[in-house]
Amino acid sequence: MKSPWVLHFNSGACNACDIEVVALLTPRHDVERFGILLEPSPRHADVLLITGVVTRQCADRLKRIYEQMPEPKFVVAIGACACSGGVFEGNYTVVGGVDKVIPVDVYVPGCPPKPEAIIDGVIKLLNLIKEEGYADKY
Repeated sequence: MKSPWVLHFNSGACNACDIEVVALLTPRHDVERFGILLEPSPRHADVLLITGVVTRQCADRLKRIYEQMPEPKFVVAIGACACSGGVFEGNYTVVGGVDKVIPVDVYVPGCPPKPEAIIDGVIKLLNLIKEEGYADKY
């Protein structure tokens, strides 16, 4: 299996989860040792990492980004807001968690989750890809 190319998208977060995602790139966590590479374009990304609650204003943009990704594509919801709406659940401007707009493969709860938890979630996704036979398509 080739290294997964990961696109990070903030759908309306307080940036706490984003800081933890950026921490993955530091030498302390060195996420690239698992073959995970960040990709700025949805057209080349295999995995979409989403942080933040999905707002009504952002829902269509998130859907378009997901549709631009080539098959097979996978989604990881990072943080309480992306998983369920977090503290913003029930707000009139909020749709809810990511799964209200697009399918989610792995949830990483926490407010914010530690970088180790995010790495664990991505590794679980990579194992899921292998189990479901998508690894041969890479």
